[in-house]
Amino acid sequence: MSSLFFVLLLCGILALYIYWRKIYSYWNRQGIPEVPYSLPIFGNLWPLLLMQKNLPQLVGSWYDSYKNASMIGYYEGTTPGLLIRDPELVKTILQTSFSNFHENLIKVDKDIDPLIAKNPFFMKGEEWMVARKRLTYAFSSMRLKILSETVRKVCKKFDDYLYKKIEEDQRVEFETKDLSGRFTGEVVANAGFGIEGFCFEDNYNPQSFHEMGKKIFKTTWFLDTLQSMIFFLPILNDYLKIPFLPKEIDHFFRTIVKQVIEKRREETEKRNDFFQLMVDLEKSEGQKFDEESLAAHALSFFVDGYETSSATLSFICFELSVHCDIQEKVRKEVRDVLAKHQGEITYDSLKEMTYLEQVISESQRLNTLLDIMGKICTNNIELKGNDGLTCTVEAGTKIFIPTRSLQRDPKYWSNPEAFDPDRWTEERKFATTKYSFLPFGEGPRICVGLRMALLQIKAAIASLLMKYKIERNPRTSYPVRIGVSGILSTPIDGLWVYLKRL
Repeated sequence: MSSLFFVLLLCGILALYIYWRKIYSYWNRQGIPEVPYSLPIFGNLWPLLLMQKNLPQLVGSWYDSYKNASMIGYYEGTTPGLLIRDPELVKTILQTSFSNFHENLIKVDKDIDPLIAKNPFFMKGEEWMVARKRLTYAFSSMRLKILSETVRKVCKKFDDYLYKKIEEDQRVEFETKDLSGRFTGEVVANAGFGIEGFCFEDNYNPQSFHEMGKKIFKTTWFLDTLQSMIFFLPILNDYLKIPFLPKEIDHFFRTIVKQVIEKRREETEKRNDFFQLMVDLEKSEGQKFDEESLAAHALSFFVDGYETSSATLSFICFELSVHCDIQEKVRKEVRDVLAKHQGEITYDSLKEMTYLEQVISESQRLNTLLDIMGKICTNNIELKGNDGLTCTVEAGTKIFIPTRSLQRDPKYWSNPEAFDPDRWTEERKFATTKYSFLPFGEGPRICVGLRMALLQIKAAIASLLMKYKIERNPRTSYPVRIGVSGILSTPIDGLWVYLKRL
């Protein structure tokens, strides 16, 4: 009897071994290199689950280990996924074969986070197309020219705030993310909602859009790690039910919509803000939007305009504090351009600041905010890399596009760790390998608010450099140390600088 049990046990172990071998040779059978050391049940994500690395670090290590491969197979649990290393394959996924990869990887449960779930980034199908159409209209060239007037007024508030904080011959310490958030928060409040944002007040104000932004993106090590895991392993939230948006923020945006939208519907005077745009769209589409949809659109405008723009702006300010020669060159361009426009920051004057735009692009290349883009294959497709690797990607397969690794790969960038805005001159930027630079994504799902983001970032930098010098602060090391938790790249020590009147 005991010998029979022993034989059955061995047969069971052998069957399990064959089963696991079959699962974890999926990519090998197609001739695609695989990430080694797949563990049963956990696959290749066990360092993430053990909190030894965050997902960008893990994916970055895979990228660096296969320098000559166009794609790499990995396993999330028992499910095969694919890491893309070839910019031409990135183009296939984001642009050429978009219909096969039209869904983003990150999912939000509409029952847990109803407002966030209606952000176009998380939507799909017809809902996504309708939401994107509305936001595309919101950021048309005509609308941006109108909104630029509001941005100009915020620049005046920004200048007044700094003037009060910085006396003659003083240099005052600022954390650039906090300072940038005050600017972008006020822009969103004024341009988005047509109301005061209270962002340039030092005393706590619960109605401050800057305070709202900090609460939405409030970070703790545990919460960051947990949310990061939920974003990329959404099945976890089927059990945890953890909302990304605090209830008080949900209530805040629903309340604003309820208070403002009815007044706008009744007013005959036109306003130059996002709510006016929603009212105009209601009239053109012949139906009123429900309050939840309006609150979701308002939240999307806020999140997209506040956080990513302020983070980008903060990195630019810090880079300029380190590279004084580049800062002086930007300042000269700003002064020369504004001299031709009566000293006014306008839509047209900002368009002429081409070197400033080069600086922004270079900072975005080095300082990625979202280190990985995730897509889902929605229809079976054959992918073929420039190295000859070919595989069939089945519907449901997760795709990782490692933006940080691509944007620092010496194969596509000369001296990639150097901060060099001149690589973005008209002559040189066309030699850049397309789809190796993805700060706003690409293809039909490219960030719809990118021109608004660049508008307010350029306006903030121009306003700052006209009157102030940004100096290096030793509180922040260079290169910047990035935390291992969270969704967006967050500096461990903050980004500290000194500001001094010119």
